[in-house]
Amino acid sequence: MNTTTRPPIVAVMGHIDHGKSTLLDYIRKANVVAGEAGGITQHLSAYEITIPYQGTNRRITFLDTPGHAAFTGMRERGAVAADIAILVVSAEDGVKAQTIEALNTIRNAKIPFIVAINKIDRPGANIDRTKQMLAEQEVLVEGYGGNISWVPISAKEGTGIDELLETILLVADIEELTADPSVHAEGIIIESRLDAKRGITATLVVKNGTLKKGQFVVAGTAITTTRIMENFLGQAIPEADPGTPVQLVGFDSLPDVGVPVKVFNKKRDAEDFVEEMENVKKDDEVRTKEGERVVPIIIKSDVYGTAEAIEREIKKMHVEGVHIKIINKGIGAIGEADIKQAQSDKEVIILGFNVQLDKSARDIQEKVGATIQTFDIIYKLTEWLETELEARRPRIETREVIGTAKVLKTFSKTKERQVLGCRIESGSITDGAKVSVIRRDFTLTTGTVVELQQAKHKVKEVIDGECGILVECKNDIAPGDLLEAFIFQSK
Repeated sequence: MNTTTRPPIVAVMGHIDHGKSTLLDYIRKANVVAGEAGGITQHLSAYEITIPYQGTNRRITFLDTPGHAAFTGMRERGAVAADIAILVVSAEDGVKAQTIEALNTIRNAKIPFIVAINKIDRPGANIDRTKQMLAEQEVLVEGYGGNISWVPISAKEGTGIDELLETILLVADIEELTADPSVHAEGIIIESRLDAKRGITATLVVKNGTLKKGQFVVAGTAITTTRIMENFLGQAIPEADPGTPVQLVGFDSLPDVGVPVKVFNKKRDAEDFVEEMENVKKDDEVRTKEGERVVPIIIKSDVYGTAEAIEREIKKMHVEGVHIKIINKGIGAIGEADIKQAQSDKEVIILGFNVQLDKSARDIQEKVGATIQTFDIIYKLTEWLETELEARRPRIETREVIGTAKVLKTFSKTKERQVLGCRIESGSITDGAKVSVIRRDFTLTTGTVVELQQAKHKVKEVIDGECGILVECKNDIAPGDLLEAFIFQSK
């Protein structure tokens, strides 16, 4: 092991109007050399800064990604891109719905965070009221009954930014973020896109090890070489050490955001790994198709935290023969895009919580015929969904014999209808019943009882003795054949 301290990877979260972008822009402009900043021709989703701290120069990597992309990942594998979050809250507006949503996302990621109370330069700023609103969300900052670090700032004026950066490094030191640069790189995809000129590109942040030229990177089932490897300034680099954001060009398919990357020295090893991943994916798909009915679900809620809570409740459900698949969850009204997604698969269910359909969605809902339900109580939602899934559960039909009759004589035959003289052997034969025609223990054909007669009278059922049976079937029936009447029962 060659362990060393690595730069913290920081994500900025909060309400869209509370100054996230302004904060990131100020940090970037104040800490990236002017000439270099002017040379950035392509905006990447991550960048590095270097600042003096306790007699040394220290690096910090910021993730500049929309919404929750910084936290997207294989959480079951413990892979989260950011080490530290900054929760930006306006001193004017205080805690808003998106603030709570961001807070829930940070808590689910289980990483430390710093509260940046922004817009302290505004006339309506009220820091104490903002702290009180945070306390109502169980966020107790230092000096207000808790130990969560907070910094008053003005992202517009630059006030408090240096203190915020120092606080980030202080928290990073407490967390003891380390890495081993001598091993193969490990990281997470934080952005991917199709560039018209360069092909498929992706930005990843290295969390451990060193990524070098000449290696091969696998993200999910997408693969590329490190032949074109650039830093956040768009400059070619020979390697990327822990904490570094890097752009790779030339993936053979678009990697998913949040996917961990695996690095190989040989192309054959990388291709073998991709093939293995594809086989696992196919096996999962086949298993689902063979044994279960897939029901895709879209969740829309007023806040992201509630959407995640609903997802957890849904994943607890177990309906035999049904595979529940959450294909999307988000906040806001149910929109046209949600309806169109449901249109592509008639099995899709859209669940809304404390939200309604917007006008565009309402206009096309009837045409599409999508299954949409909205609720304001979670247990009502889960009750309805359990009933709906039970109704969609694939039924297993079992064949139950209800009676047998032996053919004694055959009479007239018209097209596919034949009159038979029979004797009841067991059970009963009913009008309209399905029958199998059995000859010497072999099922010759199947047919339907069209009419029953006993003692020259039409009857609905015969339970014993001799009777006349009009059977509709394709094959000729002969004396000695056995008619076996049956029904199907669903379970």
